[in-house]
Amino acid sequence: VQLQASGGGLVQPGGSLRLSCQVSGFSLNDFAITWFRQAPGKEREGVSCITSSDGNTYYRDSVKGRFTISRDNAKNTVYLQMNSLKPEDTAVYYCATDSSSTCEGTRSDMDYWGEGTLVTVSS
Repeated sequence: VQLQASGGGLVQPGGSLRLSCQVSGFSLNDFAITWFRQAPGKEREGVSCITSSDGNTYYRDSVKGRFTISRDNAKNTVYLQMNSLKPEDTAVYYCATDSSSTCEGTRSDMDYWGEGTLVTVSS
């Protein structure tokens, strides 16, 4: 099982980025995927999740209406479209799975993590 996150970069406040999480070794029909982020000096926090079977999506309050999670099963890839970015969105973003079909797992439940991708929102 492998997850590979990409798409980070430097963007001005108000700008957009799309992160990708390409997975291998399992199907997106089987496992839910969660995006986490970790800002400097802060704990890693869940940002968004998409379930496997029905594609239900979940977001932390601070990103609702700005971020959209989606998936392309044929490409084994989950996306996180981030719009209206703010400086407080600056963090290393990770994708992970707890090998379950739901989004009930917490950070400590995650079995597999991708390497992070850095998002910097700054003018």
